[in-house]
Amino acid sequence: MTQASEDLRQKLLAIARAMNGMGLNQATSGNLSVRCDDGFLITPSALAYQDCTPADVVWLDCSGQPKDEAQQRKPSSEWRMHRDIYRHHPQAGCILHAHSPYCSVLACLERPIPPFHYMVAVAGGDTIRCAPYATFGTQELSDRVIEALRERRAALLAHHGMICCAADLDRVLALAIEVENLARVYVLALQVTEPPLLSTEQMTAVLHRFQEYKA
Repeated sequence: MTQASEDLRQKLLAIARAMNGMGLNQATSGNLSVRCDDGFLITPSALAYQDCTPADVVWLDCSGQPKDEAQQRKPSSEWRMHRDIYRHHPQAGCILHAHSPYCSVLACLERPIPPFHYMVAVAGGDTIRCAPYATFGTQELSDRVIEALRERRAALLAHHGMICCAADLDRVLALAIEVENLARVYVLALQVTEPPLLSTEQMTAVLHRFQEYKA
């Protein structure tokens, strides 16, 4: 294990623990990955993040096969989603999947997040889609997530949770926090009434402004 790989594993675990500490996720649910050389590192299956060591983090190649023959842990059951998102989103450096409370509420209602607030554009479009339900850990779920993430950086998973991708670990955590906050505000707004929505033209203007900030 190189020092760079060791540092990346440590950072991955720090973000995974932060994800749980902030209430974005619970116990051993959810998962997190980051690109590493010609593959990716991913959190292990059925092991609490606070109990993980860098050696427990699983290194998979671009096809999803273990790169370290000595690895004792199994990768997260959702490794297919991570593999396929990396294939379809070359700009993604890491992926976070969580069972965050308000995103899960909307996911259980099979409701996407519409353009009720301009910050919905943080996910890359004028909505945050909800992928149709499929059993966790299956290729069917991965295929549906890929479609929901078309031209997007975040999506909900029906009757499940949320997923997002970003350039690095700090940014993916920040994005997950923002998406969960949007879900919370939307759920609260729905307690009063269906909120009015921004128009396509208004959201297009926001997306242009976001691109200017990146330039």
